[in-house]
Amino acid sequence: MQGNQQVITALNELLACELAAMDQYFIHSEMYEDWGLTKLQERIAHEFDDEKGHAAALIKRILFLEGKPDMKTRTGLQIGTDVESMLTNDLNLEYEVGAALRRTITLCEEVKDFVTRDLLVELLDDTEQDHTYWLEQQLGLIKRLGLQNYLQSQL
Repeated sequence: MQGNQQVITALNELLACELAAMDQYFIHSEMYEDWGLTKLQERIAHEFDDEKGHAAALIKRILFLEGKPDMKTRTGLQIGTDVESMLTNDLNLEYEVGAALRRTITLCEEVKDFVTRDLLVELLDDTEQDHTYWLEQQLGLIKRLGLQNYLQSQL
């Protein structure tokens, strides 16, 4: 099915965000594992898997719309150097993905591509309800408990 070129372009921009998130979560999970923070490693590895699923869904939709998925482009990675900066960078990336999803949802509504819109609403729900919310919780715990107590809880 020939899709709207604006939608395909926007989906590729979202794909760049999801691929960057995948890469960032992957390296952060490996860093957590290296530091012995197994609870954080497990959760961030789960986020990596979620982002891989988001990327796969976008690729399938781009192909369905007769577009070409851009697997080369990534938005900028923000690799942290400590737990707090890693969580903050991951949260900032999720905010970026959420904003891009909202823009693309609006575009899909304008061009009446409601199937793509519904897919993106599902991805937005996962981004906000799971990823963003959890990251905000972790940063809140660090503020309330202190970094050392938080880190101890992640062993």
